Amino acid sequence: MSIIAFAFLAAIPVQGKKKADLWPDGKKMDKWFSDTTKIDVNKLGKKFVITDFGVKNDSNLVQTSKIQAVIEKAYLNDGGGVVVVPKGTYLTGALFFRPGTHLYIEEGGKLKGSEHIGDFPVVETRIEGQTCKYFSALVNADSLDGFSISGKGTIDGNGYYYWQNFWIRRQWNRQCTNKDEQRPRLVYISNCSNVTVQDVRLVASPFWTNHIYKSDHVRYLDCYIWSETSGPVKGPSTDAIDIDVCHDVLVNGCYMNVNDDAIAIKGGKGTWADKDSTNGPNYNILIQNCTYGTVHGCLTLGSESLMDHNIVLRNIKCLRANRVLWLKMRPDTPQHYEYVTVENITGNTNSFLVVRPWTQFFKPENRPDMPKSQCNNIVIKNINMDCKNFFDVGTSDKYDLCDFTFEDIKVKDQKKAFDKNMIEGTVVKNVEINGEKK
Repeated sequence: MSIIAFAFLAAIPVQGKKKADLWPDGKKMDKWFSDTTKIDVNKLGKKFVITDFGVKNDSNLVQTSKIQAVIEKAYLNDGGGVVVVPKGTYLTGALFFRPGTHLYIEEGGKLKGSEHIGDFPVVETRIEGQTCKYFSALVNADSLDGFSISGKGTIDGNGYYYWQNFWIRRQWNRQCTNKDEQRPRLVYISNCSNVTVQDVRLVASPFWTNHIYKSDHVRYLDCYIWSETSGPVKGPSTDAIDIDVCHDVLVNGCYMNVNDDAIAIKGGKGTWADKDSTNGPNYNILIQNCTYGTVHGCLTLGSESLMDHNIVLRNIKCLRANRVLWLKMRPDTPQHYEYVTVENITGNTNSFLVVRPWTQFFKPENRPDMPKSQCNNIVIKNINMDCKNFFDVGTSDKYDLCDFTFEDIKVKDQKKAFDKNMIEGTVVKNVEINGEKK
């Protein structure tokens, strides 16, 4: 082959070789994040159908102890096993999964939470950025490797009773907090690795819907996450997925409609939060290919968060989002949000970018060496949306904002508040607001 012919062939691009994904800080994204292969329940071990062990299809009978006994049988089985919820409705309080066990809910099957808080024992757990005594969730998994929740059935938190009580209490006391009204979460996954939650319907949680804490390599694939967002009794604080001191998390192809934030990045709160070993950073989190119905924020960093790094929200459709990216800045907490990318977003929202002080239920303390909070290296690109307020940003002496990039943006914006001079080091490339180039 001649030198000219060789040079010509070498210039032809290699077909089918996908460019490696990079995190916002430029590091290569691990191939684990490109694996959305569903787990095969038939390869997870022996199946333990709960009705084979005396559990009845009865939506009025609380059967916590009987269902927990099936989990224990699966745990004691050589190699573990799968706890199967067949077609029907099964009422239960808190369930605790054990090493080697999995949960599979058949289509038409429903695991439904008890409306009595006494069916959820108080344990040492994590809630609202603090480690404390609080009520266990409906489904609990702690210190497990390889746990999964799958099937096209439903985990129903039966939240209406709890929601109603919360709003009644809030009428009596406007300062009522989430802890004041006793409510369980739907799913709590803590200190776990290699977790997959796929295909299930996670609905009507009394409190946060999914909460993962100090866990890694967690995947949510094609889940339907819902709570009531209209009518007289909405589902208060029913966040879709709270990610708390975690790394390597993938949320792919999910639908979220909840009466609070959809994806909320947690990690700790308080003036001394960075000195508490139960708190910590979140990093390497990818949320993609999702659809948002009504939510307070598509991606919210805070209100209990310390250090967040390499967070990506991409390929998202917003139907009725109140905000897309919400950076909650607590004046009482040292916070550092950096290397966050939001890209390929379409649809409708009230506010796209929100950066404001967050002072709900905060408690400032005297700390002479209090680090100043900051947000930096935030990239917003490839946006095509209708907004009431694209740029809802406020400055403060409590935090610094720098190095924001706005690129390839075409939006309608009623507020017309975009001001690149508000943030030091702002880069604007091909930005069009209401047909006007910026």
